[in-house]
Amino acid sequence: MKVLVIGGGAREHALCRSLSQDPAVSELHCAPGNAGIGRVATVHPVDQLDGAAVTALAQRLAADLVVVGPEAPLVAGVADPLRAAGIPVFGPSAEAAQLEGSKAFAKDVMAGAGVPTARSYLCTTPAEAAEALDAFGAPYVVKDDGLAAGKGVVVTADRTAALAHAASCERVVIEEYLDGPEVSLFAITDGTTVLPLQPAQDFKRALDGDAGPNTGGMGAYSPLPWAPAGLVEEVLETVLQPTVDELRRRGTPFSGLLYAGLALTSRGTRVIEFNARFGDPETQVVLARLRTPLAGVLLAAANGTLADLEPLRWDEGAAVTVVIAAEGYPAAPRSGDVIEGLEKAEAADGTVWVLHAGTEQDGEGRVLSAGGRVLSVTATGADLAQARERAYTGVAEIRLDGSQHRTDIALKAALDS
Repeated sequence: MKVLVIGGGAREHALCRSLSQDPAVSELHCAPGNAGIGRVATVHPVDQLDGAAVTALAQRLAADLVVVGPEAPLVAGVADPLRAAGIPVFGPSAEAAQLEGSKAFAKDVMAGAGVPTARSYLCTTPAEAAEALDAFGAPYVVKDDGLAAGKGVVVTADRTAALAHAASCERVVIEEYLDGPEVSLFAITDGTTVLPLQPAQDFKRALDGDAGPNTGGMGAYSPLPWAPAGLVEEVLETVLQPTVDELRRRGTPFSGLLYAGLALTSRGTRVIEFNARFGDPETQVVLARLRTPLAGVLLAAANGTLADLEPLRWDEGAAVTVVIAAEGYPAAPRSGDVIEGLEKAEAADGTVWVLHAGTEQDGEGRVLSAGGRVLSVTATGADLAQARERAYTGVAEIRLDGSQHRTDIALKAALDS
């Protein structure tokens, strides 16, 4: 099977790593890729938002499957011309991808499907925003209606800051604050059958102790030893399947990866948000534990044959990933710095590996920082404590001037388990 992955972040590196280990994959390509993905896949230059260019590349490569990784090309409709050309593609249509592209659309779908979520208001003026903030009270939750690379949400007790964020967006969804721990649950779907993966938890705030600004994610771990029994089954029944059924009923079937961001509140499980693709950094730890070869599962989703698959197999151990970010992230990340120690960070026994996000290679073959979240060090172990220790041992080997990372990823869960 020839597989083409679209994207160039740590999520796509994790996908490529898993696909490269699948014996069914004869050729693996990625576009546009990054400095690390080139180690496991053939990298091609392409504008990932240009559906015609992506389709032409897939046809030239005679790809048997195209996996569209990031949200921006999905919302831009890159999957549509691929499907029109008869190429199996893992990723929703532009219309279905509005589940992530518009918070208001997602709320409307949830209402139609009876999915439990936070009460909310869609606001387009400062006066509407002020009224909504006062209706719910602090802490205030203000979400940019459109794509914002995981950083369009402000949760604050400062009403002035909440109003300022609302004013900076064309449309915002203001909703009630959901208490309780957060969980990420991915599901692969062909538009009818829904196949949930293992839950994970990520860390959105930039600093230890969940302090600092929101980011795209500073680390993650799986499994969740504290999660209630039956959580995956409950979410499948009350959230994932109803959402897929509602989208199909509307004539906009969703095929690809449905990501539910959940809050386990005192009043029950509630959806915080939906994403239309694998999440970063949760993908790193979820795929690290998946033992079923990945390519066949993604192809079954693209071809509408998920119901024919055997149950997924999982490693019983744990996985932890720690993000190394550039100086100034998330406000004004610095780029162009040399990264050293990448090979030393990886374990010879395959229990620790480095996934590239914002990197590039210069003319001398050096790897440079080229984004906010630069690298993700992922490790597996018999339990969270061992996986965590291995991940941070890897992090300690990497040298990047001014870099930052959280030191408490999976700490509480490891201590409590």
